[in-house]
Amino acid sequence: MHVLLVEPEYYSTYPPLGLLKLSAYHKLKGDTTELVKGCKFPRKKPNRVYVTSLWTWAWKPVWQAVKFYKRFGVEVWLGGLYASLLPDHAAKSGADRIYTGLFREAEDLMPDYSLVPEWDGSIVFSSRGCNGCCPFCAVPLLEGRLNSAKRSIRHLVYPGHTRIIFWDNNILQNPYWREIFEELKDLDLKVDFNQGLDASLITEEVAFRLAELRLDSGKGIKVRLAYDTKEKGSSVRRAIEYLNKAGIRGRAIMVYTLFNFRDTPQDFFERVRDVLNWGAVCYPMWYQPVTLPFALEKNSYVSPNWTREELEQVQRARRVMGYMGAFPPHSGLLKKFNEARNFQEAFRLRPLRTKNRTKKDGRK
Repeated sequence: MHVLLVEPEYYSTYPPLGLLKLSAYHKLKGDTTELVKGCKFPRKKPNRVYVTSLWTWAWKPVWQAVKFYKRFGVEVWLGGLYASLLPDHAAKSGADRIYTGLFREAEDLMPDYSLVPEWDGSIVFSSRGCNGCCPFCAVPLLEGRLNSAKRSIRHLVYPGHTRIIFWDNNILQNPYWREIFEELKDLDLKVDFNQGLDASLITEEVAFRLAELRLDSGKGIKVRLAYDTKEKGSSVRRAIEYLNKAGIRGRAIMVYTLFNFRDTPQDFFERVRDVLNWGAVCYPMWYQPVTLPFALEKNSYVSPNWTREELEQVQRARRVMGYMGAFPPHSGLLKKFNEARNFQEAFRLRPLRTKNRTKKDGRK
């Protein structure tokens, strides 16, 4: 049969991995496949349509796609992140079948990158799940504890790609991480641990093994960590020190810093200040629940410890004082945060100074 694979009209940096794996699966069965973006008429009438989904707040283009392709009179399946997290809401889209979780039959197949010839990067899972079970994270709901750990990922690297992009939720929990790292050295391709690394698991050995790889996450970043609560501060600081010792400089380390969960603005300010003083780049992450009604609109949730105005202060500071949404540890920003006594002082923006402002004596 002919299978139509649909990525709805939302923004995504990466190709739809699940659909590429479904294409590989169906081609092994002798079927033909076609990938489209948004609501477009396919080259050939399909016998089945798969619609994927991404963030829960990007549900509207998903519904539009389902409605559009239902007119072909064939079965429409809806899967992906949104469908797995909010299956009851997704069912109202009109799809014939809501598929939750992973399509296990295609999980270990090489994605069909022939459908995205312009893409240069093999997206790999060496494991699924995470043993951390953090209360703010959706991974326990989607994948559970660590499972499906692989000893090798070589068979998932597409010929001609120059990058390997790991989507593991916690690759250092994979008991075979050393074997994977040795394989990466042998493959000699750029490596991006896209979901970040667990700071508590970065030892001296891990840091030096990382430094042996061609780390490249783009925009000068080589390693991503997370500083979600004050209790993790010592682990993050130690990880940065180990990485520095191995030759990975602070400005090549990005630290995701959660806010608007159970923290307070003051707590968040102190963690941002910590990261900057440790010489790394701070990237604030606005917590968004995966439960209704907040899951349906991005940045709609305001925790009991925050106000909407305080959250907007952070966003404005990212645009004005930051770079690409992050706070780099440059001297001016360090000075501002170290001299600030609290959140309000740290995130208060100075009034704009106009070029032809009036002086006290009235002259221009």
